[in-house]
Amino acid sequence: MKEIRKILASIKRADETFNLINPGDKIVIGVSGGKDSLVLTYALSLYQKFAQKDFTIQPVILDLGFPGFDALKLQTWVTSIGLTLVVEPAKDVYPILQIQQEKSGMNHLPCSICSRMKKAAINKAAQHLGFNKVAFAHHADDAIETLFLNEIYGGRMATFAPKMHLERADITFIRPLILAEEASIIRCAKELELPVLP
Repeated sequence: MKEIRKILASIKRADETFNLINPGDKIVIGVSGGKDSLVLTYALSLYQKFAQKDFTIQPVILDLGFPGFDALKLQTWVTSIGLTLVVEPAKDVYPILQIQQEKSGMNHLPCSICSRMKKAAINKAAQHLGFNKVAFAHHADDAIETLFLNEIYGGRMATFAPKMHLERADITFIRPLILAEEASIIRCAKELELPVLP
């Protein structure tokens, strides 16, 4: 179980460096079913116990309308760590992505459109639940990749911030895994035998 200790240390360092979590925060954790979001969920459930900050966490997965979506396996796992997984309906996303795919003639669904729609849906869920923050599982490797993508395709040097407040939605995005390396997350997910969805 040494990898979870590394993950927790990176979350603590990120929290202290970027002031991510404050007493009284109510944080929705965006769960996709992938390794990153499951490690974040488990790690924050532990961090909550020793961080000496009174904050609430709520894992939320979006039902985007993709065929075959089934959250039962994840709900069972989240319950096993003492939390409850909220399944938030957002079934209008998949049909819109299909229309965009057909219009553009692409072989795959457009990531950037999906990302924006997911952020809007998770914001709506957080507001509906009365939460003030949303935690995403983006890690250090994601930040570096985003930097290169922006340089190559956007002609600018930029990546995402560890903490970002959205004025209109009045929601703050935080990325507690910002200092964690993907290799460590992969090892952690394997050590914990997390129920990662395909």
